[in-house]
Amino acid sequence: MQQPPQYVGIDLHRRRSVIVRMDQDGNKLSCVRLPNDPAEVSMEIAKAGESPEVVIEACYGWYWLVDMLKDQGAIVHLAHPSGLRWEGRRVKNDEIDATDLVDRLRMHRLPEAWVAPPEVRELRELVRHRAKLVALRSGLKAQVHAVMAKQGVLPPLGDMFGPGGQRFLDDVAFDRAYALRVASLRELIEALDNEVTVFEREVHKLLKDDKGYLAVQAIDGVGRTMAAIFVAEIGDITRFSSPDKLACWAGLTPRHDESDTKVRRYGITKQGSTLVRWAAVEAVARYHGGAPIKGSYQRIAARKGNKVARVAAARKLLYLVYYGLRDGEVRCLAKAG
Repeated sequence: MQQPPQYVGIDLHRRRSVIVRMDQDGNKLSCVRLPNDPAEVSMEIAKAGESPEVVIEACYGWYWLVDMLKDQGAIVHLAHPSGLRWEGRRVKNDEIDATDLVDRLRMHRLPEAWVAPPEVRELRELVRHRAKLVALRSGLKAQVHAVMAKQGVLPPLGDMFGPGGQRFLDDVAFDRAYALRVASLRELIEALDNEVTVFEREVHKLLKDDKGYLAVQAIDGVGRTMAAIFVAEIGDITRFSSPDKLACWAGLTPRHDESDTKVRRYGITKQGSTLVRWAAVEAVARYHGGAPIKGSYQRIAARKGNKVARVAAARKLLYLVYYGLRDGEVRCLAKAG
Protein backbone atom coordinates (compact mmCIF):
# COMPACT_ATOMS: atom_id res chain seq x y z
CA MET A 1 0.00 0.00 0.00
CA GLN A 2 1.35 3.40 -1.00
CA GLN A 3 2.18 5.76 1.86
CA PRO A 4 0.05 8.94 1.95
CA PRO A 5 2.00 12.06 0.93
CA GLN A 6 3.88 13.90 3.63
CA TYR A 7 5.11 17.47 3.83
CA VAL A 8 8.36 18.67 5.39
CA GLY A 9 9.28 22.14 6.58
CA ILE A 10 12.91 23.04 7.33
CA ASP A 11 13.93 26.13 9.28
CA LEU A 12 17.53 26.34 8.11
CA HIS A 13 20.26 28.07 10.11
CA ARG A 14 24.04 28.26 9.89
CA ARG A 15 24.80 25.35 12.24
CA ARG A 16 21.50 23.64 13.06
CA SER A 17 18.06 23.27 11.53
CA VAL A 18 14.58 22.34 12.74
CA ILE A 19 12.69 19.81 10.61
CA VAL A 20 8.92 19.36 10.95
CA ARG A 21 6.99 16.57 9.21
CA MET A 22 3.26 16.82 8.67
CA ASP A 23 0.65 14.64 6.97
CA GLN A 24 -1.90 15.86 4.44
CA ASP A 25 -4.50 16.47 7.19
CA GLY A 26 -2.20 18.84 9.08
CA ASN A 27 -1.18 16.46 11.86
CA LYS A 28 2.37 17.03 13.06
CA LEU A 29 4.26 13.74 12.82
CA SER A 30 7.63 14.83 14.15
CA CYS A 31 9.77 17.82 15.03
CA VAL A 32 13.52 17.44 15.41
CA ARG A 33 16.50 19.76 15.70
CA LEU A 34 19.58 18.51 13.86
CA PRO A 35 23.08 19.77 13.09
CA ASN A 36 23.53 20.63 9.44
CA ASP A 37 25.12 17.29 8.63
CA PRO A 38 23.99 16.03 5.19
CA ALA A 39 23.77 12.41 6.36
CA GLU A 40 21.58 13.19 9.38
CA VAL A 41 19.31 15.54 7.45
CA SER A 42 18.97 13.00 4.64
CA MET A 43 17.97 10.25 7.08
CA GLU A 44 15.29 12.46 8.63
CA ILE A 45 13.87 13.44 5.24
CA ALA A 46 13.79 9.75 4.21
CA LYS A 47 11.18 9.16 6.93
CA ALA A 48 8.71 11.15 4.81
CA GLY A 49 8.77 8.46 2.13
CA GLU A 50 9.45 8.79 -1.57
CA SER A 51 9.29 12.20 -3.24
CA PRO A 52 8.11 14.24 -0.25
CA GLU A 53 7.32 17.91 -0.70
CA VAL A 54 9.88 19.94 1.23
CA VAL A 55 9.87 23.69 1.88
CA ILE A 56 12.87 25.82 2.86
CA GLU A 57 13.01 29.56 3.35
CA ALA A 58 15.29 31.32 0.87
CA CYS A 59 17.81 32.32 3.52
CA TYR A 60 21.54 32.22 4.19
CA GLY A 61 23.32 29.22 2.61
CA TRP A 62 20.39 27.25 1.18
CA TYR A 63 22.19 26.01 -1.95
CA TRP A 64 23.72 22.82 -0.55
CA LEU A 65 20.49 21.69 1.10
CA VAL A 66 18.32 22.19 -1.98
CA ASP A 67 20.78 20.28 -4.17
CA MET A 68 21.00 17.43 -1.66
CA LEU A 69 17.21 17.15 -1.34
CA LYS A 70 16.71 17.14 -5.11
CA ASP A 71 19.30 14.39 -5.48
CA GLN A 72 17.33 12.45 -2.87
CA GLY A 73 14.15 12.76 -4.96
CA ALA A 74 12.34 15.41 -2.92
CA ILE A 75 10.10 18.04 -4.49
CA VAL A 76 11.69 21.22 -3.16
CA HIS A 77 9.89 24.54 -2.67
CA LEU A 78 11.71 27.76 -1.79
CA ALA A 79 9.74 30.20 0.37
CA HIS A 80 10.15 33.90 -0.40
CA PRO A 81 11.02 35.71 2.88
CA SER A 82 9.18 38.94 2.00
CA GLY A 83 5.91 37.06 1.57
CA LEU A 84 6.00 35.29 4.94
CA ARG A 85 5.35 38.40 7.07
CA TRP A 86 6.60 36.88 10.31
CA GLU A 87 7.68 40.13 11.93
CA GLY A 88 4.22 40.78 13.46
CA ARG A 89 3.95 37.51 15.39
CA ARG A 90 3.92 37.63 19.17
CA VAL A 91 6.02 34.46 19.52
CA LYS A 92 8.66 33.46 16.98
CA ASN A 93 10.96 30.47 17.31
CA ASP A 94 12.46 27.85 15.03
CA GLU A 95 9.78 25.20 15.59
CA ILE A 96 6.95 27.65 14.92
CA ASP A 97 8.73 28.88 11.78
CA ALA A 98 9.20 25.36 10.40
CA THR A 99 5.59 24.43 11.27
CA ASP A 100 4.26 27.57 9.58
CA LEU A 101 6.30 26.84 6.46
CA VAL A 102 5.04 23.28 6.10
CA ASP A 103 1.46 24.31 6.89
CA ARG A 104 1.50 26.96 4.17
CA LEU A 105 2.92 24.42 1.73
CA ARG A 106 0.22 21.92 2.61
CA MET A 107 -2.54 24.49 2.09
CA HIS A 108 -0.99 25.84 -1.15
CA ARG A 109 -0.52 29.30 0.38
CA LEU A 110 3.25 29.44 0.19
CA PRO A 111 4.90 32.54 -1.34
CA GLU A 112 7.42 30.76 -3.56
CA ALA A 113 10.73 31.92 -4.94
CA TRP A 114 12.40 30.48 -8.02
CA VAL A 115 14.93 27.74 -7.36
CA ALA A 116 17.78 28.71 -9.69
CA PRO A 117 19.65 25.74 -11.15
CA PRO A 118 23.33 25.26 -10.19
CA GLU A 119 24.72 26.75 -13.41
CA VAL A 120 22.74 29.97 -12.90
CA ARG A 121 23.82 30.18 -9.27
CA GLU A 122 27.48 29.82 -10.32
CA LEU A 123 27.09 32.61 -12.87
CA ARG A 124 25.43 34.80 -10.25
CA GLU A 125 28.33 34.13 -7.90
CA LEU A 126 30.79 35.53 -10.46
CA VAL A 127 28.62 38.52 -11.42
CA ARG A 128 27.83 39.47 -7.83
CA HIS A 129 31.43 39.14 -6.71
CA ARG A 130 32.51 41.42 -9.54
CA ALA A 131 29.91 43.97 -8.41
CA LYS A 132 31.22 43.80 -4.84
CA LEU A 133 34.79 44.31 -6.05
CA VAL A 134 33.71 47.38 -8.01
CA ALA A 135 31.92 48.76 -4.94
CA LEU A 136 35.06 48.26 -2.85
CA ARG A 137 37.14 49.97 -5.52
CA SER A 138 34.74 52.94 -5.63
CA GLY A 139 35.07 53.32 -1.86
CA LEU A 140 38.86 53.38 -2.13
CA LYS A 141 38.73 56.01 -4.86
CA ALA A 142 36.48 58.14 -2.68
CA GLN A 143 39.09 57.90 0.09
CA VAL A 144 41.78 59.23 -2.27
CA HIS A 145 39.58 62.24 -3.03
CA ALA A 146 39.02 62.73 0.71
CA VAL A 147 42.78 62.81 1.36
CA MET A 148 43.24 65.31 -1.47
CA ALA A 149 40.57 67.53 0.08
CA LYS A 150 42.34 67.44 3.47
CA GLN A 151 45.54 68.64 1.80
CA GLY A 152 43.73 71.31 -0.23
CA VAL A 153 44.47 69.58 -3.55
CA LEU A 154 41.81 70.13 -6.20
CA PRO A 155 41.32 67.33 -8.78
CA PRO A 156 42.22 68.76 -12.20
CA LEU A 157 40.48 65.92 -14.07
CA GLY A 158 37.09 64.26 -13.92
CA ASP A 159 38.75 60.84 -13.69
CA MET A 160 41.68 60.91 -11.31
CA PHE A 161 42.45 57.25 -11.90
CA GLY A 162 43.18 57.30 -15.60
CA PRO A 163 46.71 57.88 -16.96
CA GLY A 164 46.55 61.67 -16.59
CA GLY A 165 45.20 61.52 -13.06
CA GLN A 166 47.80 58.97 -12.01
CA ARG A 167 50.61 61.21 -13.29
CA PHE A 168 49.12 64.12 -11.34
CA LEU A 169 49.02 62.06 -8.12
CA ASP A 170 52.66 61.05 -8.66
CA ASP A 171 53.69 64.72 -8.60
CA VAL A 172 51.56 65.93 -5.65
CA ALA A 173 53.65 66.74 -2.56
CA PHE A 174 51.44 65.26 0.16
CA ASP A 175 52.56 65.36 3.79
CA ARG A 176 54.11 62.05 4.84
CA ALA A 177 51.08 60.44 6.53
CA TYR A 178 48.78 61.46 3.67
CA ALA A 179 51.30 60.36 1.05
CA LEU A 180 51.54 56.91 2.67
CA ARG A 181 47.78 56.58 2.74
CA VAL A 182 47.35 57.62 -0.90
CA ALA A 183 50.11 55.21 -1.99
CA SER A 184 48.42 52.38 -0.09
CA LEU A 185 45.02 53.22 -1.59
CA ARG A 186 46.45 53.33 -5.11
CA GLU A 187 48.03 49.91 -4.67
CA LEU A 188 44.74 48.47 -3.44
CA ILE A 189 42.87 50.05 -6.36
CA GLU A 190 45.34 48.54 -8.82
CA ALA A 191 44.92 45.11 -7.21
CA LEU A 192 41.14 45.40 -7.42
CA ASP A 193 41.41 46.50 -11.07
CA ASN A 194 43.18 43.21 -11.79
CA GLU A 195 40.59 41.17 -9.88
CA VAL A 196 37.70 42.87 -11.67
CA THR A 197 39.32 42.10 -15.02
CA VAL A 198 39.74 38.42 -14.07
CA PHE A 199 36.06 38.05 -13.19
CA GLU A 200 34.89 39.98 -16.26
CA ARG A 201 36.84 37.60 -18.49
CA GLU A 202 35.44 34.56 -16.68
CA VAL A 203 31.86 35.79 -17.04
CA HIS A 204 32.31 36.60 -20.72
CA LYS A 205 33.87 33.18 -21.31
CA LEU A 206 30.77 31.51 -19.86
CA LEU A 207 28.32 33.68 -21.80
CA LYS A 208 30.09 34.26 -25.13
CA ASP A 209 27.72 31.87 -26.96
CA ASP A 210 24.55 32.83 -25.06
CA LYS A 211 22.03 34.32 -27.53
CA GLY A 212 20.28 36.45 -24.94
CA TYR A 213 23.56 37.86 -23.65
CA LEU A 214 24.55 38.91 -27.15
CA ALA A 215 21.08 40.17 -28.08
CA VAL A 216 20.62 42.61 -25.20
CA GLN A 217 23.95 44.28 -25.99
CA ALA A 218 22.22 45.78 -29.03
CA ILE A 219 20.30 48.07 -26.64
CA ASP A 220 21.90 51.50 -26.21
CA GLY A 221 23.65 51.68 -22.85
CA VAL A 222 23.85 47.90 -22.33
CA GLY A 223 27.37 46.53 -22.65
CA ARG A 224 28.92 43.26 -21.58
CA THR A 225 28.74 44.03 -17.87
CA MET A 226 25.06 45.06 -17.87
CA ALA A 227 24.15 42.17 -20.15
CA ALA A 228 25.83 39.70 -17.80
CA ILE A 229 23.88 41.12 -14.85
CA PHE A 230 20.58 40.72 -16.71
CA VAL A 231 21.33 37.15 -17.79
CA ALA A 232 22.62 36.01 -14.40
CA GLU A 233 20.05 37.68 -12.16
CA ILE A 234 16.96 37.08 -14.30
CA GLY A 235 17.88 33.48 -15.13
CA ASP A 236 15.16 31.57 -17.01
CA ILE A 237 13.18 34.31 -18.75
CA THR A 238 10.27 31.95 -19.46
CA ARG A 239 9.27 32.07 -15.80
CA PHE A 240 7.88 35.54 -16.57
CA SER A 241 4.77 35.47 -18.77
CA SER A 242 5.19 39.09 -19.87
CA PRO A 243 7.65 42.00 -19.67
CA ASP A 244 5.34 43.63 -17.12
CA LYS A 245 5.91 40.68 -14.79
CA LEU A 246 9.67 41.08 -15.19
CA ALA A 247 9.50 44.81 -14.38
CA CYS A 248 7.35 44.04 -11.34
CA TRP A 249 9.81 41.38 -10.14
CA ALA A 250 12.66 43.88 -10.52
CA GLY A 251 10.85 46.40 -8.30
CA LEU A 252 10.44 49.02 -11.04
CA THR A 253 6.65 49.26 -10.84
CA PRO A 254 4.72 51.57 -8.49
CA ARG A 255 3.14 50.29 -5.29
CA HIS A 256 -0.64 50.07 -5.57
CA ASP A 257 -2.86 50.53 -2.50
CA GLU A 258 -6.59 50.13 -3.05
CA SER A 259 -9.42 49.91 -0.53
CA ASP A 260 -13.10 50.46 -1.38
CA THR A 261 -13.23 53.68 -3.40
CA LYS A 262 -9.75 54.87 -2.43
CA VAL A 263 -6.83 54.15 -4.74
CA ARG A 264 -3.31 55.30 -3.99
CA ARG A 265 -0.18 54.76 -6.06
CA TYR A 266 3.23 55.39 -4.55
CA GLY A 267 6.83 55.18 -5.77
CA ILE A 268 8.37 52.01 -7.14
CA THR A 269 8.41 49.00 -4.82
CA LYS A 270 12.19 48.45 -4.99
CA GLN A 271 11.64 44.74 -4.39
CA GLY A 272 13.46 41.99 -6.23
CA SER A 273 17.01 42.14 -7.53
CA THR A 274 18.82 45.33 -6.52
CA LEU A 275 21.48 44.58 -9.12
CA VAL A 276 18.99 44.33 -12.01
CA ARG A 277 17.29 47.54 -10.92
CA TRP A 278 20.64 49.35 -10.70
CA ALA A 279 21.74 48.02 -14.10
CA ALA A 280 18.50 49.12 -15.79
CA VAL A 281 18.66 52.65 -14.35
CA GLU A 282 22.40 52.93 -15.07
CA ALA A 283 21.91 51.77 -18.66
CA VAL A 284 19.50 54.61 -19.46
CA ALA A 285 21.55 57.30 -17.68
CA ARG A 286 23.50 58.38 -20.76
CA TYR A 287 21.58 57.36 -23.88
CA HIS A 288 18.08 57.30 -22.34
CA GLY A 289 17.43 53.89 -23.87
CA GLY A 290 18.12 54.85 -27.46
CA ALA A 291 15.56 55.37 -30.22
CA PRO A 292 12.74 53.13 -28.88
CA ILE A 293 12.70 54.82 -25.46
CA LYS A 294 14.28 58.27 -25.78
CA GLY A 295 11.10 60.05 -26.97
CA SER A 296 9.13 58.73 -24.02
CA TYR A 297 11.95 59.72 -21.66
CA GLN A 298 11.92 63.30 -22.91
CA ARG A 299 8.13 63.63 -22.61
CA ILE A 300 8.13 62.32 -19.03
CA ALA A 301 11.17 64.44 -18.08
CA ALA A 302 9.39 67.58 -19.32
CA ARG A 303 6.36 66.84 -17.12
CA LYS A 304 7.82 65.14 -14.02
CA GLY A 305 11.57 65.64 -14.06
CA ASN A 306 14.61 63.58 -14.97
CA LYS A 307 14.51 61.28 -11.95
CA VAL A 308 11.02 59.96 -12.70
CA ALA A 309 11.88 59.78 -16.39
CA ARG A 310 14.96 57.64 -15.70
CA VAL A 311 12.93 55.12 -13.72
CA ALA A 312 10.25 54.99 -16.42
CA ALA A 313 12.91 54.56 -19.10
CA ALA A 314 14.58 51.80 -17.05
CA ARG A 315 11.26 49.97 -16.89
CA LYS A 316 10.86 50.24 -20.67
CA LEU A 317 14.45 49.09 -21.14
CA LEU A 318 13.61 45.93 -19.17
CA TYR A 319 10.86 45.28 -21.72
CA LEU A 320 13.54 45.21 -24.43
CA VAL A 321 15.71 42.99 -22.23
CA TYR A 322 12.78 40.60 -21.81
CA TYR A 323 12.34 40.12 -25.55
CA GLY A 324 16.08 39.95 -26.13
CA LEU A 325 16.48 37.13 -23.60
CA ARG A 326 13.34 35.32 -24.78
CA ASP A 327 13.80 35.58 -28.55
CA GLY A 328 17.56 35.98 -28.93
CA GLU A 329 17.02 39.36 -30.59
CA VAL A 330 15.36 42.71 -29.92
CA ARG A 331 13.13 42.93 -32.97
CA CYS A 332 12.39 46.65 -32.84
CA LEU A 333 16.14 47.30 -32.97
CA ALA A 334 16.68 44.71 -35.71
CA LYS A 335 14.02 46.39 -37.89
CA ALA A 336 15.52 49.83 -37.26
CA GLY A 337 18.93 48.50 -38.31
